[in-house]
Amino acid sequence: MNGRICWGIYRERPHSPGREFDDAEILRLTGKHLEAQGLQVSLKTPEEVVGSSAPCPPCIFLMCERLEILDQLRRWEPRGVCLVNAPSSVLNTYRDRMVSLFEQKGISFPPSRLVSTASNSRQSQPVWVKRADVHSTQEGDVVFAPTADKATQALSQLAGRGIPQAVIQEHVPGDLIKFYGIGDSILVPGWQPWFRWFYHKDQQLAGHRFDQTALASSAQKAATVLGLEIYGGDAIVTEKGAVVLIDLNAWPSFALFRDEASDRIASYLAARFAEAGT
Repeated sequence: MNGRICWGIYRERPHSPGREFDDAEILRLTGKHLEAQGLQVSLKTPEEVVGSSAPCPPCIFLMCERLEILDQLRRWEPRGVCLVNAPSSVLNTYRDRMVSLFEQKGISFPPSRLVSTASNSRQSQPVWVKRADVHSTQEGDVVFAPTADKATQALSQLAGRGIPQAVIQEHVPGDLIKFYGIGDSILVPGWQPWFRWFYHKDQQLAGHRFDQTALASSAQKAATVLGLEIYGGDAIVTEKGAVVLIDLNAWPSFALFRDEASDRIASYLAARFAEAGT
């Protein structure tokens, strides 16, 4: 592994609303830790990679999410390039794919359905209206709709922005938890998965009791279903202590645990790249 060239690809700035620094910093620190382990790291923007004539390196870690660059990275995989997270797993976080995969694999997830943004909502209970592809990039991408009229309004606003599909997800009351995870012990034998969680600050916390091990297990299972190795997400703890996953995404900012997480990510990546023989 010593001296091997490795690229890190930043997230697109429009995909980091309010998190531009945090997203860039976790990637930068991960690169520094990898350099300390002997890898030659070059950090690049997605714009620098798309259409580049430079030879692709043997290993890449990435936060980018847009179709154009993910398609290019997928074309490099048959050449033996090891990518974390794999482009296919990032695409699986697009909600139109994620909802179907979670349903097929029995992940504890609120009833959700894919709809046209040109349709009217007939929901009788409160729901969340979420754009069906990438995660939140601006106000209006994820909207709480307590009534059918509000849901229809949210759909119409998405349609007005040229977004053709949305996911309507039933609202689950309870305590909102955010979590982070690193590593797949199947891909890296002997790896001890790293997992942290915390309560979202902007809520009236009820303090429902729940099984923290069940939360970690549920999150890790969902990540495996999507193929994610570095991930974060959101879950609800209900009044009865059930843990319901409501979202999962690839490589979050890890802002509250940045120093610890960047070190662990780098250790995982070094082992992952070595295991892949790159």
